[in-house]
Amino acid sequence: MLQKSPQLATRPGRNLHVGLSNCETEILEAQKLRYRVFGEEMGARLPTRTPGVDRDIYDPFCDHLIVRDEDAGRIVGTYRILSPASARRIGGYYSENEFDLTRLQHLRPQLVEIGRSCIDADYRSGAVIALLWSGLARYMRENRYEYLIGCASVSMADGGHTASSLYNRLKDTHLSPLEYRVFPRCPLPLEHLRTDLPAEAPPLVKGYLRAGAWICGEPAWDPDFNTADFPILMPMGKVDGRYAKHFLGR
Repeated sequence: MLQKSPQLATRPGRNLHVGLSNCETEILEAQKLRYRVFGEEMGARLPTRTPGVDRDIYDPFCDHLIVRDEDAGRIVGTYRILSPASARRIGGYYSENEFDLTRLQHLRPQLVEIGRSCIDADYRSGAVIALLWSGLARYMRENRYEYLIGCASVSMADGGHTASSLYNRLKDTHLSPLEYRVFPRCPLPLEHLRTDLPAEAPPLVKGYLRAGAWICGEPAWDPDFNTADFPILMPMGKVDGRYAKHFLGR
């Protein structure tokens, strides 16, 4: 199991550590952080039974990667991770609510899903996401998994025109090979949206693509979060050399 790693606490003036949560208290704190970011900041409709907590049926099956500011005694960043074995136990991946993953069937024994990535508003300088990615890389390496999948979200505050324009810009350079394509269950209506805006990729999307990830098809519309979700697939063997050296230590 991935443990907290003091050597990854790199931000001057802050004692940051990354590792898998090992208790329910930490998981609850991560879920409260998720609620603050997704529910309060982004206005997402979160179907939760506990006020102020983002929790769903997948959480008990996931590993929860967290970054903690040890000096402040608070969790400031998190990802949740669904392993292949856990996906089998719950009956599938969260992404399957949004996409038909039939063409990825042969990858399932090595396919890890990541999601619910968020960072406390006071810590969005880059250090926390770097720690989270280092933790993900170590998780993949230590468990010998070969593929990461997830949904990278783009705001639809403008009705989807920015997301449509971004997909139009990226589709010629970052689409996966045909055999890895997935299909949205609730597609973004690209034919009715502008495709000519100078859309800039959000930092998380930009980071995935720079590292070597593919976009596996057209984005889906998530009405609860009001986002366009881009399906992302990262073959670990395809990770860009600079990222591999920094995050994977090779």
